[in-house]
Amino acid sequence: MVRGAGSARAARRFVIGTGIAVERSGIDLVIERAQGWFEREQYAEGYWWAELESNATMDAEYLLLTHFLGARDEEHWRGVAQDIRNYQRDDGSWAMYHGAPGDLSTSIECYFALKLAGDSPEAPHLARARQFIRERGGIARARTFTRIWLALFGQWSWDDLPVMPPELMLLPASAPFSIYRFSSWARGTLVPLLLLMNDRPVRPVPDSARLHELRVPGAAPRAPRDAIDRLFRAIDAALRGYRRLPFHPFRQRARKAAEQWILAHQEADGSWGGIQPPWVYSLMALRALGHSLDHPALRKGLDGMHDRWMLRHGDGRVRVQACLSPVWDTGLSLLALLDSGVEPSAPLVQRAARWLLREEIRVPGDWCVQVQGVAPSGWAFEFENDLYPDVDDTAVVLLALLKAGAVDVALRERALHWVLAMQSRNGGWAAFDKDNTSRLPALIPFADFGEMIDPPSADVTGHVVEMLGAFGIGRSHPAMQRGLRYLYAQQEKEGSWFGRWGVNHVYGTGAVLPGLAAAGEAMDSLAVRRSVRWLSERQNADGGWGETCASYVDVEARGRGESTPSQTAWALLGLVAAGRADSKAANRGAHFLVDRQRSDGAWDEESFTGCGFPGYGIGEEHGARIVEGRELSAGFMIRYHLYRNCFPLLALGRYRAALRGTARAIPSEGGS
Repeated sequence: MVRGAGSARAARRFVIGTGIAVERSGIDLVIERAQGWFEREQYAEGYWWAELESNATMDAEYLLLTHFLGARDEEHWRGVAQDIRNYQRDDGSWAMYHGAPGDLSTSIECYFALKLAGDSPEAPHLARARQFIRERGGIARARTFTRIWLALFGQWSWDDLPVMPPELMLLPASAPFSIYRFSSWARGTLVPLLLLMNDRPVRPVPDSARLHELRVPGAAPRAPRDAIDRLFRAIDAALRGYRRLPFHPFRQRARKAAEQWILAHQEADGSWGGIQPPWVYSLMALRALGHSLDHPALRKGLDGMHDRWMLRHGDGRVRVQACLSPVWDTGLSLLALLDSGVEPSAPLVQRAARWLLREEIRVPGDWCVQVQGVAPSGWAFEFENDLYPDVDDTAVVLLALLKAGAVDVALRERALHWVLAMQSRNGGWAAFDKDNTSRLPALIPFADFGEMIDPPSADVTGHVVEMLGAFGIGRSHPAMQRGLRYLYAQQEKEGSWFGRWGVNHVYGTGAVLPGLAAAGEAMDSLAVRRSVRWLSERQNADGGWGETCASYVDVEARGRGESTPSQTAWALLGLVAAGRADSKAANRGAHFLVDRQRSDGAWDEESFTGCGFPGYGIGEEHGARIVEGRELSAGFMIRYHLYRNCFPLLALGRYRAALRGTARAIPSEGGS
């Protein structure tokens, strides 16, 4: 492979049907450099893994967590506090993603954490933060989850928070408010919260860290917005009355059920659900129940958090990640290498394939509640998350393994059977659960921290359809028919598809079009032509594509934003799949990627192009403009540090193969 420095430009050129000149050896050199970068970045075990950056609440909540537990480590605290300061904006606030406006709740949590870390409230950075917070109503206007954090330290009254009785643990799975009606990540957060909100623990803080200065006279939590909101407030009032009763016949049984659920759901690395929110709340719930720091679950949880989850920078900063993404990173990287021409027999391919094969999950998980009688299979996102394999990772990993010649008959039968069993009634696929579509959980009073349910999405379904097509499951298969109908029904009027797990309509469209092509759909259909037109119309003057996270709250921002390598790659993937590799738009997109590659084979990208939660509470696009701010505060945006490299390589590889007619045949099954 070609590595090292040198210009991405070269002299030789060839001309395609549109008359647009493309630098033939230039694109070869760019692809070879990118392949070399991946070869250097691969871990010895065979995987790829890069930072998953989110926002400073991860840092702030680590400080709050360890103060609550009585497990403060001065070295970690210094580094994490430094990272919080590094995230602060010039106006004193902290934001949810790069380029976003300051966020009230995030700023309150960071301000409080820095005061706990010993920063003086009179220091310029905290004075600016305090002004920003007070101008927006102070702590009374914060999201419910921020006020829960404050209540844990006596800075907000538990009486002024919603009531969630632990008796919810005793409801059958079919009940409207069963914990299994919530998304996997919300479920893992809800169970420990039921204990915390019932027991109402309060940990003291020094007088110097108290937040009396953030109380603004006359400010109060926002009033009910509509009749449904008023109904749930009435239910909350009834639950308050129930709490005041002297006798709760099922309370202790429910508390014990919650504790047992928490202990049974801890992963091998000490996490819960492989993500930060269930992890921190579970640790606090166990501590509040009276367990010591030497309890095996608490010790494993803290040790795990201090292991891979904390990134140490050379300048002393320590950043807390919300999640780890090695399976996702490895699946995408392997796919990019194979589709850019690396041979399946190459050592780095075989190392990655062997690692992915070892990561298959063969034990039951929460998904079994809705999908019974199916043998476990699938892949999770993280190093350890056996209870929550997800369909999106599984689709990408299976596609990569198939192209690597590493899928045998037994794996094909087992894994495809699991994926097909996870298809929802409407024909689509969600990430973690089947038919997790009840909107009731999103309406409860404290549902302002993210998505409460996990409905099917176009991007996940597009990846599944692409994988199924590669395995030879054609349009005549009932599951494929239902999946295709779902995708066509989800297309927006202007031609794009919503991006649930990536920002946003550029991601969704770039995921669906390869699926349609792999399924054998006609690429001259009206639906495809509309999507191609939409992509072409959204192309920026520099040849790239971009889309801001604000597109989740503003329909006019769809497909609009500063060009980025990852989003340009998604658009190019869509155009190539649609049979438009020789179009002017595709050529300009390829040039954008070629011209911006660094000499080491990587690309630069500061924008957040991944999405954890859009912030609607229901996990899907609803077709209306939303009041700017509220939903983004409940959203969770991600900067995947590998996206800027794996997707350009994947797109340029497929682009080159389409122009030259050299797409590699998929190896027959029966590999190692």
